[in-house]
Amino acid sequence: MIYIGVTGWGDHDSLYEAGVSSRDKLAVYAGHFPIVEVDSSFYAIQPRSNVEKWVNDTPESFRFVVKAYQGMTGHMREGNPFDSKEEMFNAFLESVKPYVTSNKLAMILFQMPPWFDCTKENVAYLRYSREKFRELPVALEFRNQSWFKPFFYDKTLTFMEQEKWIHGICDEPQAGEGSIPIVLHATDKRKTLIRFHGRNVHGWNKPGEGNWRAVRFLYRYNEKELLEWKERLEKLQKQTKDIYLLFNNNSGGDAVHNAKQLMSLLNIEYENLAPKQLDFFNEF
Repeated sequence: MIYIGVTGWGDHDSLYEAGVSSRDKLAVYAGHFPIVEVDSSFYAIQPRSNVEKWVNDTPESFRFVVKAYQGMTGHMREGNPFDSKEEMFNAFLESVKPYVTSNKLAMILFQMPPWFDCTKENVAYLRYSREKFRELPVALEFRNQSWFKPFFYDKTLTFMEQEKWIHGICDEPQAGEGSIPIVLHATDKRKTLIRFHGRNVHGWNKPGEGNWRAVRFLYRYNEKELLEWKERLEKLQKQTKDIYLLFNNNSGGDAVHNAKQLMSLLNIEYENLAPKQLDFFNEF
């Protein structure tokens, strides 16, 4: 199966009628897509009450890709509220239990920062992290090119296979050391993750000033660029059972458009989505 969705559900205005509250948006979202990335878990470990609500707001077949907390992936350099790595990982594991018990966890996403390069110390940290998650499905996405330089390329993929990491493949700008190429290699026979970050080369690397995050993912894929993925997906389907595709190019609201466009190009129609919300006056 190929599952297509977007990152987050709160900011995609084209999905929602005016007046839809933030509490109700996920239920509406689940009428359009079968998967979503939970990015709020990156900024703070979510209370179980939030997760239980999200699980209850979605149909039985719906799946979540849960982004790992920033303190666990090395994005938080100071101000970590936890006294130890052990305490932090345990708190995160406790928070994801409702996804697991409801069978709605697609995977946890470990997205590493651009400065996380290929060193012995960082390999050891990845081993530690993977061990903490035991049998849970966990995807790994790199943001530093060193992992896929010729000398480390095969070693990186072999390491991911041996340590049971799902490969987080990226479509992103090729903008130097803080970006990685498209690597069409599944490291898990059951699941592979692909995230589309756009191809805004000039907005990718953080400038000295300006609102960088507002432009980094400002990009709309054209039909030709999406059709390039048709052949790539056929190749990956020979290596892995299920492929999860998430569009993250939402600085200008393009993620939903591109996700639905790719569904159309691939002739995908999902069953068992949440019922579409009816307009209030159409109920009478």
